[in-house]
Amino acid sequence: MIVFINDRPIRLVGPKATSQLTSSLKQEAFGDYDRIVDARLDVLKVDVLQGHLLVLNTTPATVEKILALLQKAKSDHLLSITLGCLDKSACEDAIKKPFRIIKAAGGVVFKGDKMLLMFRRGVWDLPKGKLDDGESSRQGAAREVEEETGVRVSLGERICTTWHTYALNGNRILKRTKWYRMAVVDDKRMAPQEDEGIEKLAWLDQRQTKLALTNSFSSIRFVIDTVNQSVDQSMDN
Repeated sequence: MIVFINDRPIRLVGPKATSQLTSSLKQEAFGDYDRIVDARLDVLKVDVLQGHLLVLNTTPATVEKILALLQKAKSDHLLSITLGCLDKSACEDAIKKPFRIIKAAGGVVFKGDKMLLMFRRGVWDLPKGKLDDGESSRQGAAREVEEETGVRVSLGERICTTWHTYALNGNRILKRTKWYRMAVVDDKRMAPQEDEGIEKLAWLDQRQTKLALTNSFSSIRFVIDTVNQSVDQSMDN
């Protein structure tokens, strides 16, 4: 599970994945991490929220402490947190607990080798939105794409699921979004949904997409990186 809190990725991994991480760290010093903390031995303070942080032996209490630190402290120097959980399911429940969960779905739409991005509220984004009552993720993803962009699509495989947080009317929201790969069926009526704050739409090639993503959210970059990785893997095979 990966949760984007304050646009920073917080990844939760179980004991097996943690064991693989620590094994590789022994061979490569700190590896990809700037700091490693053992939750059993070290006191978690604001000053640990820097760079790429790995927290070992994470419990639900550890998760609660990290959430409290992230809520009250600036995390400008934090790039990511990986939580090596003793009980991954219990830690996932703990990270969800303070939030109201909203279920949503969205899509990465392709037209040949170009991808559909939208410019909304000053950043590049992908079409997505909250599910209606009784609506499946696949139905909601296709509906949201058409409502926000005017583009009719056919659905392909699911890409990934993201979780990201934000505040709404004083509530702490955790939005779960299921993402689907899509192909354009008809874009003759393509137009931005202005009442949703969408300023423009664009079909962008790989180079243009990479440039646009420098002004986007970490969760959106994660979705598109996942798409690109699956494309690269299929080409290798």
